[in-house]
Amino acid sequence: MREIKDSGLLHQYLVQHDLEQVFHEPLRPLLNLYVFEPGEALCSQGASADMLYVLVKGKIKIYTTSPEGKTLVISFKNPPEVIGDIEYIRDLNIINTVEAVSPVTVIGINGKTLKRYGDDHAPLLRFMLDIITKKFYIKSDFLSFNLMYPVEVRLASYLLSVCYDESDEGFEGRLATSELTDTANLIGTSYRHLNRVIRKLSEEGLVERSGGYLHVRDRALLEQLAGRNLYEH
Repeated sequence: MREIKDSGLLHQYLVQHDLEQVFHEPLRPLLNLYVFEPGEALCSQGASADMLYVLVKGKIKIYTTSPEGKTLVISFKNPPEVIGDIEYIRDLNIINTVEAVSPVTVIGINGKTLKRYGDDHAPLLRFMLDIITKKFYIKSDFLSFNLMYPVEVRLASYLLSVCYDESDEGFEGRLATSELTDTANLIGTSYRHLNRVIRKLSEEGLVERSGGYLHVRDRALLEQLAGRNLYEH
């Protein structure tokens, strides 16, 4: 993570995402811009929730880890999105791990500072309420619903999410084969079955496994297989 000290760029993001009223003048000097690189965690499950972030550029991945150490992807998010809102409202530790997929820019503010200067600011409270209610609506039966889809569909959706960012045409990711065990956990299948599915998709020309990475070779066919993307909303 690195901080960008650029008040002009900060204001540009506030205007772009209609956040000028949400973060009114008394809050502006308390806001900071941060950049996270792909694979870098914005926050980790179980850690103290010190910061609240608003995603203004890039794509993030949200996943949860069970007490047994198994992980499962919940969703991928694009701007605008709030990270740490439920924890802020309920004064909880971080619920899920949030990781940058593409280069990510966020507006950040310390949670205690926000409570001090923003708890009575109606536009901020309405904004938080809107974001949180959308999250609960989306999450309702989300995990069990996704696990009803075949592994081929879940893998296709996952690859589309990690390899592309609609807001950044220059970004084209790839999946390291060293991460396939984690990928299997994230989409809820076994490593062995995941490899069988990858071989099948390779034979059909959708993906290619080479140089220690899994590359998308036919995005259109992969999108056709995925149908609607299971992990993005």
